Amino acid sequence: MSMYKVLIVDDEPVIAEGLKKIVDWEKYNCVVAGTASSGKEGLDMVEKCQPDIVFTDIRMPGMDGLTMIAALRSQHRNLQVIILTGYRDFDYAREALNLGVFRYLVKPSKMKELDEAMESLSERLSNVAKEPQESPEDDNTSANNFIVKQAISYMEQHYREKLSLTDVAEKVYVSHWHLSKLLNSTGKSFSDVLNEIRIENAKELMEDSSLHIADISDKVGFADTAHFSRVFKKYTGMSANEYRNRFLR
Repeated sequence: MSMYKVLIVDDEPVIAEGLKKIVDWEKYNCVVAGTASSGKEGLDMVEKCQPDIVFTDIRMPGMDGLTMIAALRSQHRNLQVIILTGYRDFDYAREALNLGVFRYLVKPSKMKELDEAMESLSERLSNVAKEPQESPEDDNTSANNFIVKQAISYMEQHYREKLSLTDVAEKVYVSHWHLSKLLNSTGKSFSDVLNEIRIENAKELMEDSSLHIADISDKVGFADTAHFSRVFKKYTGMSANEYRNRFLR
C-alpha cells in the first residue's frame, strides 16, 4: 500500500519543522512531502505534490483562511484538511468544520490530540481506499457554495473596475476554469453575474437625473456606452432611456 502524502503549511518555520519531527508519521503510513510558509505557497504545493493530507494554520499574512480552506476542499474533493492554529473562535471553527475540515486543533496542541487526529484520519483514509464509492459525491457542497458566495461578494464590491474571470478566481484561490464551472452550476456564467450586478447598480444611478447614460455606463464598469446599451436592453427588455422615461418620472 502506498504511503499517504502530508503537506504542512505554517508561516512559523519552527512549527512546521516541529510538526514534521514530532509526529511518528510512518506509524500512520504517512510521509511528509513538503512544508510551506504561506497560504499562497501552500496552495501552489498542493497542485505540485498532490498530498492526501494538509496540516495548515489559517491565520497567515495576506490570506483569508476560510476561503483558502474552501478552495482546497472545492478543488480537491478527497483532500483531508487538519487545521492547527492559535486562533480560538467557536464560530470560525464551526464554519471551518462545515467546509469539510477533518479536525480543528488549537496551538499549542498536545501530542495526544495530534495522535488522536492521525489515528482517526488513517482509519478514514483506509476505509475510503477500501470502498471508494462510499466517499460522498456532495462532500464538498458547502465549500463550493462558500467559494461562489465569496466570488459574487468580490464582484459586488469591484464591479466598477475592469474585472475578468481570472481576477476573481485569484481572489478566491481557485483556478479560473474551476470558478467558471462553479458559477455555471448555478445556471449563470461569469459575465451573466457581473452584468446583472452592473445593470442593477445602473438602475439606481438613473434616479439621479443629472447623470447622462454615458456617465452611468462608465460608473458601472462598461468600457463603452454602446456595449452598456446592448447589455441593459438584454437584461431589462428596454433601452436605458426607455427605462428612465418609464420608471423615473
